[in-house]
Amino acid sequence: MGEAYVQGSPPSEGPAGQLIGRGDDLALVWGFVDRARVSGGAFLVSGEAGVGKTVLLDAAAEHAEGAGMRVARAGGVEFESELSFGGLHQILHPLLSGLGRLTDSYRSALGVALGLEHGAPPSRLMVANAALDLLVRAGGQCPLLVIVDDLPWLDRASTVVLGFVARRLGGSRVGFLGAYRSEETGFFDRGGVAEHRLGPLDAAAAEELVRDRFPALAPRVRARLLAEAHGNPLALLELPIALRGLRRTGVSIPEVLPLSRRLQAVFATRVKALPAPTRTLLLYAALDGSGELRALGPAGSGTVGIEDLGPAERAGLVYVDDTTSRLRFRHPLTRSAVVELSTGAERRHVHRALAEYRADRPERRAWHLAQATVEPDERVAGLLDQVAHDIVRRGDAGGAVAALLRAADLSPLAYDRSRRIAEAAYLGADLTGDLRDVPKLLEDARRADGGRAGPLFAAVAAAHHLLLSGEGDLDTAHRLLLGAIEMQHQPYDATDSTMIEALYTLAWVCHGAQRPELWKPLNRAIGLLKPQVPDRLALTLAMISDPARTAPPALVRLDEAIAALDQEADPVWIIRVAMASVYIDRLAGCRTALRRLLRDGRDTGAITLELQGLIFLSRDCFAAGEWDELLDQADQGLHLSEAHSYRLLATDYRYQQALVAAARGDNAAVKALTDEMTRWAAPRQAGFHLACASHARTLAALGQGRFEDAYRHACAVSRPGELASHVPTALLLIMDLVEAAVRTGRHAEAAAHATVAREAGLAAISARLAMIVEASAAIGTSDQQALALFAKALALPGTDRWPFERARVQLAYGERLRRARSAAQARTQLADALDTFQRLGARPWAARAGNELRAAGGSGGQTETGNPASLTPQQREIALLAAAGLTNKQIAERLYLSPRTVSTHLHQLFPKLGVTSRAALRDALNQLPSEHEASRCRLMPKPSENTRIASDGDRDDI
Repeated sequence: MGEAYVQGSPPSEGPAGQLIGRGDDLALVWGFVDRARVSGGAFLVSGEAGVGKTVLLDAAAEHAEGAGMRVARAGGVEFESELSFGGLHQILHPLLSGLGRLTDSYRSALGVALGLEHGAPPSRLMVANAALDLLVRAGGQCPLLVIVDDLPWLDRASTVVLGFVARRLGGSRVGFLGAYRSEETGFFDRGGVAEHRLGPLDAAAAEELVRDRFPALAPRVRARLLAEAHGNPLALLELPIALRGLRRTGVSIPEVLPLSRRLQAVFATRVKALPAPTRTLLLYAALDGSGELRALGPAGSGTVGIEDLGPAERAGLVYVDDTTSRLRFRHPLTRSAVVELSTGAERRHVHRALAEYRADRPERRAWHLAQATVEPDERVAGLLDQVAHDIVRRGDAGGAVAALLRAADLSPLAYDRSRRIAEAAYLGADLTGDLRDVPKLLEDARRADGGRAGPLFAAVAAAHHLLLSGEGDLDTAHRLLLGAIEMQHQPYDATDSTMIEALYTLAWVCHGAQRPELWKPLNRAIGLLKPQVPDRLALTLAMISDPARTAPPALVRLDEAIAALDQEADPVWIIRVAMASVYIDRLAGCRTALRRLLRDGRDTGAITLELQGLIFLSRDCFAAGEWDELLDQADQGLHLSEAHSYRLLATDYRYQQALVAAARGDNAAVKALTDEMTRWAAPRQAGFHLACASHARTLAALGQGRFEDAYRHACAVSRPGELASHVPTALLLIMDLVEAAVRTGRHAEAAAHATVAREAGLAAISARLAMIVEASAAIGTSDQQALALFAKALALPGTDRWPFERARVQLAYGERLRRARSAAQARTQLADALDTFQRLGARPWAARAGNELRAAGGSGGQTETGNPASLTPQQREIALLAAAGLTNKQIAERLYLSPRTVSTHLHQLFPKLGVTSRAALRDALNQLPSEHEASRCRLMPKPSENTRIASDGDRDDI
């Protein structure tokens, strides 16, 4: 099992206090239990297989029961992962007597989800809230500890609910303690839950354990095992079992002991040593998965009885939980070994027997029959079909897809196979990789029903669900869509709206993955469109696929599309134009249409459009330096995304938050946000979000002067000297990589990257990129030409639209001028940069600029106050509306901001205008220069924190 008990104390009997080398870990877990008994909470234990996670859970259960707590346990089981809400049922079953105290809606939601009653399918959120209510009420009567082992193997529906519940137990008397293998990902949302990684035993504890358990081992053998085990308790306890006879004395030690293979072989050996009747009982227990002793009944015969479990219990492979009277395997690998050592015929025989035994449980019966069936069988397929519809009514679309796909496999008729696959694809929740054969199955579907639109439409719907929910990986969505597209008659009909939607969606998938090989089959499909590729599709692809290379020829068409957005009625096209505008710096032109889309989305309940619109507005806010507004929008977006389970979009909002945190020097927030992004993106192969995390980490490292880290993170997006193919995020890190390279002495790499940016013609795409190209060339060169390049970069018209990046160029220019002994010119650039950084709250950058300014003979603090020309366009708009008599709330509604953001802007603009009340705004605004004149004036610093704003009596004044 991997738990380090002393000799003579098997895991089922030894007190937790006898664990070797786990004193600190025990104290940590016991401390959590003590706190949870009073104020609730959640805690996770992670670690590699065999490191001893389960024994810590056992110790926690023992400690909790000793303190008078009630304990509810569940364990993830690989073979039950498709049984929706099975894990939740394990936990809540002892508490179901409390259902009567819940509200009608909560009681009904849980009843339907757990299969206790029939009714309309409850939402996942309703089930989660109902489960939370039931647990909290139970904890109110007696403190409760919920323990879940092997979280990644729990069924997905239960996992999602438990993730929701675990984060909301604070303040109750319910604790949640879970464990998972570090190498397993799963879908339990660990965000905000404290974790403890259980590491290997140290050398002293590992040696003590081996000496205690295997005192007869020769020193040479013991040293070898300690070296091979690397402190893993499971290996320390199990590897010696394989070294029998002379091997234990050191006479014959295998030259190679591959750890993972050896451990699996050890489990198999221990199972093989059991009598045949015992192995039969264990196979029933393994395939049934419930742990119910009565499930072993079908195995009974004249030669097999329940007493035949004895050898397995004595071998320490299984035990009967005294609390639940359920049979438990001491380690999941034991169960795996039992199944792997059986033959296919034996497994099918057991599944058939269990199907008969589970006649009162339709879902279990259907699955057992499906596992027992080899040839197509419509009767079994029909049962699974019905199970799928029952699961849908309980709110678990993913479980329904698994059932439908297996039903499709067992369908004798191509028509039924087609229908079931199409329905599974429409539900769009196959998350376990079973769709790898979808292209072939969809071809069968096409031949059966003679049509094309049905399966293709289903594939589009499925891909949208996989992407937006974030529960499926991008490769699965790509296979699903590409298979559906390729089964259509060629050439493809460019007037077929379903085909065009499929290609748009496939492009979205490719963009999310950011891998060139995924774009190749899409481009082939585009080439097969007849009579011609629709202009809108071609424009979108040009801007999001590989914009450094494909965008320039289409810029005029995009500008025309943006100009027409104010009259555009199609919200989907507005979103696509905004998406096309991101990397070529034209989002500002989409603002009005996006705000209109948000208002319409709220009125009509179009959550997806509202969320996507907020994403693009927040991206533009970062570019424009409107970071407080960005944070407001990200807060709104995250709240909506989490409420509606849009995991992909939630990750986009975390990216925006991480960028602001990075620029403002909040390293803890950057780490937390980017770690969460990576945890989500890595198992789903979402290259876009991994690149976004690297972008935020690069920016944070640059601000803090950690240039080696910055270089490493920037190179993770695109290597120096190249703009990575089909990785648009690389356009956002050009100057970052060049600066990091120069700061770490990699001058050749810096020059190469600056050169490739220039040769790619990026300067023709936007004012920002033109500025970045010149500035990167300046940073990457050490000769006098650098000063001219900096001056050219800052002289480019329109660059004040990107204040943060412009200020970074000014800072680099000022640094170079100071080293060139042009102190007066350096002070001008550095003061401008400092003002902008202070206004934005970019503290580490302001500190750098201030230090440089002082070194150049200037003052490193606030340099001026009260310059009206420092108003941003948005501040002007807010000031005008406030002068017209609108309240903060009315201004917020008009500009689609939050009242807090309006208040913040007013706090900033009052001292700039030299006024203390709204009543004086109109006169002050009349004295402002024109916007053209203002754009040429220097941006002024943020007012100091002790600036007092007088009120004119209206509490909504500021």
